[in-house]
Amino acid sequence: MHEEEVVEYKDPMVKDIKYNWVDSSVFLFYLEVFCIIALLIGGSYGLYVHRYKGKPDVIIPANTQYTPEYK
Repeated sequence: MHEEEVVEYKDPMVKDIKYNWVDSSVFLFYLEVFCIIALLIGGSYGLYVHRYKGKPDVIIPANTQYTPEYK
């Protein structure tokens, strides 16, 4: 019996995850790091923009204070 070897043709210019998993894993690692950094910066910016900006003017009734004053 004669067995023929099946050789898949791959273009050296085509970078595919299936053929070049080392380069693609490096690419996916850096993509993941970039996404995490982007989320951290975006979340920090969102917290900075919507930060607490001071004491609100709250009117406290006299009868609910620590030492209440009744009429």
